This record gives sequence, structure tokens and C-alpha cells, in this order.
Amino acid sequence: MRRLGISIYPDKSDTNELKEYLKLAYSKGFRRIFSSLIEFDDLEDKKRKDKFVEINKFAKDLGYEIIVDVNPAVFDKLGVKAGDYSFFNEIYVDGIRLDGGFNGFPEASMTHNDQNLKVEINMSIDNHMIDAIMDYQPNKYNLIGCHNFYPHNYTGLSLDFFYKTTEKFNQYKLRTAAFITSQNKEAFGPWPVDDRLPTLEMHRNLPIDVQLKHYVAMDNIDDILISNSYARADELEKLSKVDLTKVVFDVKLEDKITDIMRKIVLEEEHLYRGDVSDHLIRSSQSRVKYNGSDFPQVNTPEIIKKGDVLIDGNGYGHYTGELQIAKKDMINNGLTNVVGHIVEDEIFIIDFLKPWQRFGLRLADEAWDMYRFARILWQCSKGRSR
Repeated sequence: MRRLGISIYPDKSDTNELKEYLKLAYSKGFRRIFSSLIEFDDLEDKKRKDKFVEINKFAKDLGYEIIVDVNPAVFDKLGVKAGDYSFFNEIYVDGIRLDGGFNGFPEASMTHNDQNLKVEINMSIDNHMIDAIMDYQPNKYNLIGCHNFYPHNYTGLSLDFFYKTTEKFNQYKLRTAAFITSQNKEAFGPWPVDDRLPTLEMHRNLPIDVQLKHYVAMDNIDDILISNSYARADELEKLSKVDLTKVVFDVKLEDKITDIMRKIVLEEEHLYRGDVSDHLIRSSQSRVKYNGSDFPQVNTPEIIKKGDVLIDGNGYGHYTGELQIAKKDMINNGLTNVVGHIVEDEIFIIDFLKPWQRFGLRLADEAWDMYRFARILWQCSKGRSR
């Protein structure tokens, strides 16, 4: 099951403000925390350590899983010896993310720890480290992976590189994670440089919910974590409404469409057919379910644009009533209705859908709330209020 997570930086945060953020995020469905010990110079500072422990215990009591970023130098500073990781239980964490690697054998050995800590491997490096670890027979139940985030403009991962390194972990069926970034101008990360903190460079300036939908479409990452603190309350709310099992595009509908067309777009589940076209994503079940219904030509522009939501109209034979999404611009023969448009920020996600992948469509933003309210009123008038 895919999960959402946040990142916290207790050393740079007010304790009460951070606790409120933890409570809010948990109420919105977030269940995992990324934190870091790498930038701590001295954990012997009792006040500093006590604050870290207080926040972690508070988060654990709420129900979060906590993974902290470490490297070999941190182990030396903390006096952590191979085979004894009790320190991490003392500070209420569930796992350690190894930002720097060893040689395979130590990582594999760590997964057999008595504290049942998760050992998380850096996924953003193109080497054979995960293969070396697997050669030494780790406890796979305690072995997971997570990509980096990149605070500097233009340093985030390219899409091809991301796919390549992620596949190394997917092939072993290990749990994976990657980061999305808040667009809150006041948000911060662990380092002084902060041009937002995505894993993928292409996500750096996108709305946070669009970043998440992209990961859902690619379907190769399990846990998606907000990298910076604090995400805005409206961002947390938007993320909480994203379907983590399938891509649900936000759409704007044309005014002139019929009730059946509107129902097909917003209330039916859609399945990308397996016989792939260069031009269209086809969802054919509606033409079967609504066979014999009237589909007049109500909006048939000469040019269909990428991202347009289409329903074939009367006169198109057995295609009448079929829903499609345009993958590229094309000429309309006059029989196909453009019933809506995927919002601009999400159009690129069309290219990541795969044959037989399920998807949905919903009204964008305020329009969706208005539509749901109208449906409730209609159901009440029919005596079928939920």
C-alpha cells in the first residue's frame, strides 16, 4: 500500500509549532517521517538531544514511522558500534537511512539487528550497491530504499536516471520512497541552500499534488514524502484527496455537454485499453453501458488538443459513447465531442499512463465541490440522500 510522509527538522523548528504540524499531517493521512542526524554536530548537547527525543516520542505516540538520515561519520560521533543499534531505539526511531554506503556486507548485517530497525539504502546512485547487499543475504523485511532530494536548482534527477536506479530496487521487491516538494516560500530543509527540494528536477516548480499524481502514474514508488517543512495546510489537504491507487485527473468540463456525458466523465471508472494508439487513451466500457443512449454533437471543434477529454457522438457506429483522452493534437471529423479538458499542469501525466491502467476524472478545485453539492441536492429530491 502506498503511503504519504512528511519531513521534520527539530533542530530548526519551534517545538509547539512542530507538534501542531505533526498532528495536522497525521489527521490528513500522513504516516511516515523523514528526519536527519547528519547535520547535527554534537548530540551530546543534552538540550538539543532532549528536544529531538521529545518530538520523536510525540510523533511515535501519534502513530508515525520515523526514519532518520545517517552516514558512517554519524555512527562515529554517536559511538554506535556494529551490531548494537540500541541508541536508535532510545531516540524513538524505526529505521536509519544510510546516506553514505559501506561495501554491502555491513548493510546486510545491519538488517539482522536485534532492535528490528529498518535499514534504508540511498536509491539515487547508479552503482551495484543494492546487488552487493543482496549477495550477503539481508533480512529483506528490514531493507528498504529511498531517493535523495536536491535543494539546488537543476541538480535533481532526470527522469531516465530515476527510472534506471529505481528499477534496481523494484527488481528485488523492496519498499521504495521518493520526495516531493512544498511550494511554500517559507518552507525549509536541512541545508542553507533551498530552491525547493524535489527528487525529480521536473517536479521543482509543479504544484505538490501534481507531483504526487505523477508518482502514482509511474507506479514504481511506494512512499512519497514531502521533503521540506512546513507544507502549507492547503497543500496537505490537496494531497489527502489524491487517490493513491490510480491517477485521477482534474478536468474542466464544457458547459454544453449532456447529463449522460457528465456522468460518464465524473462517475464511471475508466480503464486504458490494451491496444495502444499513438493518438488516444481509450476507455470503452461507457459505449457498452450506455449503448442506445443519445450522444448529440454538442461541441466538435475542428482541432482536438492534447489533454482534451472526448466522447464520440451519434453517427460513430459502435464507438458512440466511448470516452477518450487526446494524447496529441489531431483533426476532428465532426463526430467527436470535446467534453472537457485536463488541467494544464497535469497534461504531461497522460504520457505516463500504461495499458490496462485504471484512471479517473474529477472536476477541478471549487467546481468539484459544487458538483458534489448539486448531486446531493438531486439525490435528496429523489428521496435517496446518502
